[in-house]
Amino acid sequence: MAITTDRDLDAFRARAEHLVGHHRVVTDNAYTRWFAQGEATADEVRHLAVQFSVFSHLFLEAQLHKVLNAGTLEAYRAGKEILLNELGVVFRPQRAGAPGSDDIDPDLVSTEGTVDGGRFRFGAAHFEWLLRFGEPLGLGFDQLGKRRHGTPSTLFFCDELVRVYGSEDPSVAEGASFAVEHWAAAGFWKELIAGLRAFKERECPELPLAFWAWHDKVEDQHAAHTDDELAAAFSSPGFDQERFLAGAAEMLDGVAAFWDGLERDRRAGITSVARAEGSGR
Repeated sequence: MAITTDRDLDAFRARAEHLVGHHRVVTDNAYTRWFAQGEATADEVRHLAVQFSVFSHLFLEAQLHKVLNAGTLEAYRAGKEILLNELGVVFRPQRAGAPGSDDIDPDLVSTEGTVDGGRFRFGAAHFEWLLRFGEPLGLGFDQLGKRRHGTPSTLFFCDELVRVYGSEDPSVAEGASFAVEHWAAAGFWKELIAGLRAFKERECPELPLAFWAWHDKVEDQHAAHTDDELAAAFSSPGFDQERFLAGAAEMLDGVAAFWDGLERDRRAGITSVARAEGSGR
């Protein structure tokens, strides 16, 4: 029988938040903790840029699966908001009189609102923001965002996003979404920004950090909406608490695999440049 009382919802929310909040990728991310110290070399920053660009670009595939497998019209539209914004449709603020922007600079583009009635701009695509980040690092279009550039751990994460986050099972997919939002809002963006700012000040003053700062601001806002999203999922017909929690756990394990891979590469002195040379590219 479906459970619909506020007390039961609060109890389930506590279970979900405990699972996510105590996962090691949230509490003990060795790579981002190290990166925040600002000691990364240019090659190490390039390696992060390449692997993150692969994840960020292939996320489009997972988000499309999420849209196609949405269980409700509301979930379908919410998924398209994310997908179309990733592709370059700028958010249009929903508040009357709120300032909009036709600029494509992520420093100026709105972090809230809706893509409904928004304007598509090629340069507003998140991957193009990463291209501009990679340029001062000597990374071009063919060196970023392609599956062939991903390490096994990066590709495992991308495939888990498709399998779990984009699952046909709404309970699993909602659990994965809940986990991703909480992970993204837990501070890893701020750790990366701290390390990138130090690198920029030390040796690459022209490095644009707006991609990272924009996402940090977005995730702070998304975290405030997770309670409403969890409540909506909880009250949906056929919702299964255990499948939700399993989806959350599996998704966080996928996230952890990505960062664990970067940490192993760092300790082994492996960079994306070295991988390309070793493979003959």
